[in-house]
Amino acid sequence: MTPCHVLEFVTPKKLALHGLWFGPKRPKRVIIYIHGLAASAFQRDLAEHWVDTYTAVITFSNRGHDKITKVRRLDNSKKGYHSVPAGESHEIFTDCVDDIEGAVRFARKQGVREIYLAGHSTGCQKSVYYASRKPNRAVRGLILLAPISDYSSTLWQYGKRKVARATAVARALVRKGRKHELLPHAVWQDVLDAQRFLSLYTPESAEEVFSYARPERQPRTLKKVRVPMLVLMAGKDEHGDLPATEIAKWFARHVPKGRVHTGVIPNVLHGFRGGEKQVSSLVRRFIAQKK
Repeated sequence: MTPCHVLEFVTPKKLALHGLWFGPKRPKRVIIYIHGLAASAFQRDLAEHWVDTYTAVITFSNRGHDKITKVRRLDNSKKGYHSVPAGESHEIFTDCVDDIEGAVRFARKQGVREIYLAGHSTGCQKSVYYASRKPNRAVRGLILLAPISDYSSTLWQYGKRKVARATAVARALVRKGRKHELLPHAVWQDVLDAQRFLSLYTPESAEEVFSYARPERQPRTLKKVRVPMLVLMAGKDEHGDLPATEIAKWFARHVPKGRVHTGVIPNVLHGFRGGEKQVSSLVRRFIAQKK
């Protein structure tokens, strides 16, 4: 049983989000953990290993948590809020800036001046996108765990023909003003609305941050990030369309030398189960180097 504190914070756009605080109440630093698709604040198996005397960890449910849900937007109505559709199926990727900024501001209100963002899976895209759009001197570095291109992985798993068909249906829905309508099950078995599908699985979207599937494309969002990054790949990532070592090399090519540290945790799947201690050791070493 791991002790923690329940927290709530309000984002700049007045969304009320919830999470957990692990570790000391007055830490020197905080690591903010940004979960992947359809996960939540309770995806903590990696993060809780990073807590020590000087380090606290925040896990929070961003508006992409679970499959289909809703979050509260505070307002001046009689109830004091109204509900906003959310969850992996309906979230708008660029809203991640508001979510993460809310968590960063919460940490700073606790007196913390040294913050790291740790994204897992699609949380990596969100971390990089935030850092490229919202430079904050309190954010000292990014920790990217299994940063896989959802577009590239899906092409590999389902093939170009199936993805192209679903893309055509999603674009037609968007043109008709029905961007939040779920794709028909016969077209795509996962539960996603039209705009969410296009965000995840088309190469021109803002979410396609790790563009290694298209060598000719420059990863402009990634190159805008000015803080150091630790990139850790899972050696047996079941979602990886390329060997983990090749993806790690792609990061090394596109991020200036000295600003990126890469590594591969051998014999682990996408969730790093069984490799938690090794991940923790590398995270601690990365943070120690930034002091």
